[in-house]
Amino acid sequence: MINLKLSTLSAGRKVSTVIVADGKFPEHKIPLKALADAEIVVCCDGATTKVDSYGITPTAVVGDLDSLSDSLKMKYSDRLFHEPDQNSNDLTKAIMWCLARNYTDITILGATGLREDHTLGNIGLLSKYARLGVNVKMLTDTGYFLPLLSSSTLESFKGQQVSIFSPSNKAIITTINLRYPIENRSLEEYWMGTLNESLGDSFGISFENESLIIFMTYQ
Repeated sequence: MINLKLSTLSAGRKVSTVIVADGKFPEHKIPLKALADAEIVVCCDGATTKVDSYGITPTAVVGDLDSLSDSLKMKYSDRLFHEPDQNSNDLTKAIMWCLARNYTDITILGATGLREDHTLGNIGLLSKYARLGVNVKMLTDTGYFLPLLSSSTLESFKGQQVSIFSPSNKAIITTINLRYPIENRSLEEYWMGTLNESLGDSFGISFENESLIIFMTYQ
């Protein structure tokens, strides 16, 4: 079993951190590699069962702990962080735990795939986390979500499927090097920016004063 300890980490550098939420545990090799390579693994409450079964000992277990079995509470008693605040979900509690320790390079796993209300809520929080200073991405079994706070050029590959979501629907967006160009217009409905396609090894998105969430498929 892989045991991740804070004491093994060197100071003064970015620490690869994975938060595992209590959704569908990943099966694709890319999120599983991210989990295996992580220096810090933070479990959201009930996700501890899945991570423990996978053979990884989490660095921390964060949340209201209502989904954690008594046996796992005992096993990981030295790394439980009880956060009972009902005005924040377990994923945000885990993010705040990381920020308090200056872990800002964060990959989120297990945030989708089961209950759709949890999925939407978790994806919708990405922009908030980015505004808090987190370099965050959310990996699924088909691709990954990224929040954008400003105009960006993103690495890609020809044929990559790209979807653009505008949570506020107020951003005026222009794209470069996508099969279906968006030119100086807003995306008033979530479906309007979906199922686009990259034409090369990068594409650009220009917008101002709002945030976007991008979904990109794996190669």
